[in-house]
Amino acid sequence: MFNGGFQFGLGGVPFLADARTRSITAENPDGAKGGGAKAIPEGGAAAMLGEGWKVKAHIGLPAGETTTLADISGSGVIQHIWCTVRETAYRDCILRMYWDGEETPSVEVPLGDFFCCGHSLRTKVNSLPISVNPSGGFNCYWPMPFRAGARITIENQRWEDIGGFYYQITYAETDVAADAAYLHAQWRRAMGTRELPEHVILDNVHGKGQYVGTYLAWVQFSDGWWGEGEVKFYIDGDGQYPTICGTGTEDYFGGAWCFGDTFSTPFLGYPLWQKEEGKVPKHGLYRWHIMDPIRFDENLRVTIQELGWWPNGCYEPLTDDISSVGYWYQIEPHAAFPQMPPLHLRWSR
Repeated sequence: MFNGGFQFGLGGVPFLADARTRSITAENPDGAKGGGAKAIPEGGAAAMLGEGWKVKAHIGLPAGETTTLADISGSGVIQHIWCTVRETAYRDCILRMYWDGEETPSVEVPLGDFFCCGHSLRTKVNSLPISVNPSGGFNCYWPMPFRAGARITIENQRWEDIGGFYYQITYAETDVAADAAYLHAQWRRAMGTRELPEHVILDNVHGKGQYVGTYLAWVQFSDGWWGEGEVKFYIDGDGQYPTICGTGTEDYFGGAWCFGDTFSTPFLGYPLWQKEEGKVPKHGLYRWHIMDPIRFDENLRVTIQELGWWPNGCYEPLTDDISSVGYWYQIEPHAAFPQMPPLHLRWSR
């Protein structure tokens, strides 16, 4: 049972569980027992090898269409997702996940941003739940329990087909304990204003759950330091003032004194700092609340301020372009997500 006899982490490796491992790929699209490596080669690289070899390692994503990557019945937990595709798919394709037959997705995020590769830029990430390895191997280890089925789709909103999408989704068929919540992830993008230099990471979350992670893809439009803003958590009916208020952007992401360099660790990272001549500076940051989840019983709102410095030493409100992903677990049902912006409003600067 997940969250009972089913254990995660190195300490749980020796303990057996009443679970069955399955894995979905292009070679075994429904993850059936004994269902892999059945594709028949019709020319191509495997033509001289025949059935049982590497015949169908990837799929194509047709323009304007939604492709179902996984459609699982019963109860279980997704343990690992791996995929790779060219960078043009990172913002142009939307990853969605549905639990227990729900009509609206619990996860709705551009593909690259879900794996901490915003700006449509391939970035190496070395963290516990998300790992991106050379060259563009996306890995996700967030546990994703479900009780009556799971469905994962990817929609190609680009004007052309995208070929060479490789993927593997490994899950366990097992009972799920009553207190196990569902993974959610939501993407937002906005520009701050001088009057309100604040980016909303998450809002309109209702129910009982816990916030577990933040990813930011930040485009800087001002000279100098851009990260004086505080991250604030408004919990269970907080009004004007939050229950949790940080001390600055670099502090929230585990650094200090304006970073000065990139880093990537199990729970916190600043893996991207693009500072190429002729391009606006771009930043990528993640913070996983795995050891310190932000728990809520009724509702949650999460924001980050956009602040730099005026020459006189006072804070300067910024108007930067920020995209974010908020990750959390909660008991269903979830509130409606904001409408996903159209393709041209998701492209990076």
